Amino acid sequence: MNIEHVTLRPVAEDDLPVIERFLTEPQSSAPFQWFGWWDPRRWRRQWAENGLLTDDAGQLMVVRDDERLGFVSWRKIAATRTTHYWNMGIALLPEARGKGVGTEAQRQLVRYLFAHTNVVRIEADTDSENIAEQRALEKVGFTREGVLRSVVFRDGRWRDGVRYSILRDDIDADADASRG
Repeated sequence: MNIEHVTLRPVAEDDLPVIERFLTEPQSSAPFQWFGWWDPRRWRRQWAENGLLTDDAGQLMVVRDDERLGFVSWRKIAATRTTHYWNMGIALLPEARGKGVGTEAQRQLVRYLFAHTNVVRIEADTDSENIAEQRALEKVGFTREGVLRSVVFRDGRWRDGVRYSILRDDIDADADASRG
């Protein structure tokens, strides 16, 4: 799969069936993001209300040309009464995984959030067994911060997570290094 043509764009109404697959098809979310059956209409209600883009959260489609591959999302985390940062995630259809799509989509989302908001920190969490996602985050420039013990209940047991972060200065430093 050519990752040069991978882009992010707002969710259109005809994209909703792709997003709904993650709520209605265990095989689309497995092995790390299936948490049981959810309300499949929740995305449609939110899309009708705000197009899945608000000041506090958002979702963008991951596409390659006209092919829908999944979506990225982010949500505001309040650090204090006056400061916040973003927590981001990704969900790719099984056929798009393991081909560099996730790394490229997350790289684009990080650049987008730093370009269009004033946050200095973006974090991402993943299952401690999700080695592919950990590698993807590290390729984007995220730093592993630590293990969150028994943070997620999935498939009948509590599981550890791993937290990563990237700072605005990390991106600026990468740009400076590539110029130098």
